[in-house]
Amino acid sequence: MLLESAFRPADATPGESVRTDGCQDGTMVNKIEQDHQRFRQIVRGRIRKDLRRFISRGELIAREGDRLVSIPVHDIDIPTFRYGDNSSGVGIGEGEEGDAAQGGGQKNSGGDQPGRHILEVDVSLDELADILGQELQLPRIEPKGEHRLTTVRDKYSGIRPVGPQSLRVFKRTFREALKRQLALGTYDPENPVIVPIKRDLRFRSWNEVKKPQSNAVIVYMMDVSGSMGDEQKELVRLEAFWIDTWLRRNYEGIESRYIVHDVQAHEVDRKTFFTVREDGGTRISSALQKAQEILDSAYDPADWNIYLFHFSDGDNSSEADNRLCVQLLEKHLAPRCNMFGYCQVASPYGSGNFINVLREAFGGEPGGRVVVSRVNGRDDIYDSLKTFFQAGR
Repeated sequence: MLLESAFRPADATPGESVRTDGCQDGTMVNKIEQDHQRFRQIVRGRIRKDLRRFISRGELIAREGDRLVSIPVHDIDIPTFRYGDNSSGVGIGEGEEGDAAQGGGQKNSGGDQPGRHILEVDVSLDELADILGQELQLPRIEPKGEHRLTTVRDKYSGIRPVGPQSLRVFKRTFREALKRQLALGTYDPENPVIVPIKRDLRFRSWNEVKKPQSNAVIVYMMDVSGSMGDEQKELVRLEAFWIDTWLRRNYEGIESRYIVHDVQAHEVDRKTFFTVREDGGTRISSALQKAQEILDSAYDPADWNIYLFHFSDGDNSSEADNRLCVQLLEKHLAPRCNMFGYCQVASPYGSGNFINVLREAFGGEPGGRVVVSRVNGRDDIYDSLKTFFQAGR
């Protein structure tokens, strides 16, 4: 059956008429949806192409809000009508009919350089994580441990004739009204007006469902001694953002804990983690001991997937402390966690030897529980993320 289509706004009230004109039911909506999906594919392709550049840019993190990131995409624009200022122009101004037109004003010479088309698009962090996983060829993480924790969620499972206006489904309401008018013989193809009444209204319905939930905790540790400057902390901030984005895509429940240390370790909040700076020396074992205390107090490895990440320039106080760190990892931390990731960032004062200590003790290769990477600059973050997660732990 051919109908004409000009759908009533979603906030229209019952009894308000809807006029249709010119195309099969749903064709225009489907076409718009296809165009939207095509545009999203173009945007995703552009993000994938420039992913290494996006990963290394701190402005991207500043655009984060409510699980969305606003990404500036160059050389893509949406065609739209643009209405100019009609207060001046041909045929407008002082003078009488028949008067000669006078040129006035200052002439502006045209530029000879092409403009840059920049479109800001909102991309969810889940979608961004999917692009990251596809581009870096990261396997999805298989959670370990038992699924003892459950969450209760509302799941939309059907349609019903009663409900709040916020859940009203316009297409189904429109269809019910059309079916009723066709059955009663009141539909006029010459004057196709659809008038929904109360009994035509349709609403989404939901049920509460219990779902096993795989939880994970991320413990971030960072050396904040005098050798870790602002640039090193910016590298840590960028790496931690992408670590968090990828792990949140793989787990429904995530908790983050933050530890800073020089010769002593302290648990802090996220803001303090990225801003505090000390002038003391470095004892890495203090951070590992604090992480052990946190895990012992709140995170049973039977219920939690545990990720530990430590960031440092590699300087440590002594060889004795290096040996203590290896013992803590071997006996207490590595056996209970999915992964211990050590990221050594380059320092203007020269990097230390701790990364080699871990490589000699654990191998430090992807596939093991202790994985190490080196980040000398922003461009290295891309490869560091792949090193950490390519094993799918």
